[in-house]
Amino acid sequence: MRNLSFRIFILSLSAIKRSSMKQLLLIRHAKSDWNAPSLGDFDRPLNERGKKDAPEMAQRLLNKKIKIDAFVSSPARRAKKTASIFAKEYKRDKGEIIFIEELYTLPPGTFYEVISKLDDHFDTVAIFSHNPAITDFANQLTDARIDNIPTCGIFAVRVKAKSWGDFKTGTKEFWFADYPKAGQD
Repeated sequence: MRNLSFRIFILSLSAIKRSSMKQLLLIRHAKSDWNAPSLGDFDRPLNERGKKDAPEMAQRLLNKKIKIDAFVSSPARRAKKTASIFAKEYKRDKGEIIFIEELYTLPPGTFYEVISKLDDHFDTVAIFSHNPAITDFANQLTDARIDNIPTCGIFAVRVKAKSWGDFKTGTKEFWFADYPKAGQD
């Protein structure tokens, strides 16, 4: 019985430590196909490069041992497909992806509003969205600046907060940035 109590105590400490820091991955959708002018912006699919880059970027996160608790995406076809590819690489069901219309239309304050409503059980969340809004939002978060989050690029921050509702006012720190052509220069 003593061993079981000790084990529960350790698990409880682990949960307390984990919940005091939230991690956000802002991911721009992968490269889209502009070759079908009859399709509207919402319906543009990924092109071949986008279909290649998305699983590679998901693998980079897996190689860094980053566990994603929730995938949240714009419902636009290119963002939806990018999120689906990441979920597949993470061996998660694409039915788990949370689609939020406002991540496509992006009225002012959308990112903060979406983040504030996230389930606090999620410690690491990936949000898939669009430029220029995703870059503008990334540049509001920390002193780290990026001119443009490239397609399938990732901008990651950590925030000292127990609740996603505290994200906006919480102390944020730049974690990392990555993009498909990083290291190829």
